[in-house]
Amino acid sequence: MEETVIILGGGISLEGRFLKGAKEGGVVITHPHPRYGGSMDNNVVWTAVMAFQVRGWATLRFNFRGVGGSGGAYGNGLLEVEDLAAALNFLKARTPGPHLVVGYSFGAFVAAHAMLKGLKADGVLMIAPPIAFMELAFLPQVPRLRLIIAGDRDDICPLADLQKMLAPGGEGAAKRKAEPPKLTVVAGADHFFRGLEEQLFKVLRDYPWPEVAN
Repeated sequence: MEETVIILGGGISLEGRFLKGAKEGGVVITHPHPRYGGSMDNNVVWTAVMAFQVRGWATLRFNFRGVGGSGGAYGNGLLEVEDLAAALNFLKARTPGPHLVVGYSFGAFVAAHAMLKGLKADGVLMIAPPIAFMELAFLPQVPRLRLIIAGDRDDICPLADLQKMLAPGGEGAAKRKAEPPKLTVVAGADHFFRGLEEQLFKVLRDYPWPEVAN
């Protein structure tokens, strides 16, 4: 059963749910846009929790500032970078590495900014980064971005645009410092993965995450 936790950072407190893993490794999972009902109780967030628990990893999901029982107010995805940093520090104090970040939608936007600002995560995974809704032209430059999962019916993360962005010679590719992330497509999925949580679960469960320590 998940433990209700309080995460302190940036002068505010954030509510979260932590579950210890059976093995080494931990993951912070971030939620979709607060202005559109996003919270740590989202179906995709919970799917990620279950997938990493099956793998034996510790999981930490939390509400960004201004959501649920978390203090503060919406910060346009930029102040939320501080929230993610605080959550990662909390995770590191609770479990040995590697330590990953899973960013879904708005949470992927926050994770991208955080990694560019030097967040000390061993790797980052993005689910449906909102490239048609928020400015993410810099996505190919995000360090330690290992995997992107997207649906082929997602208007907020259009697959063709995402593929173009990640392709050699694509937007931002000239500044890329590492190999592009693996892109996994969930057939039939829109931005919300409703009814396709099992397929998403399998991708998260089966991806060879130990390589993030390299």
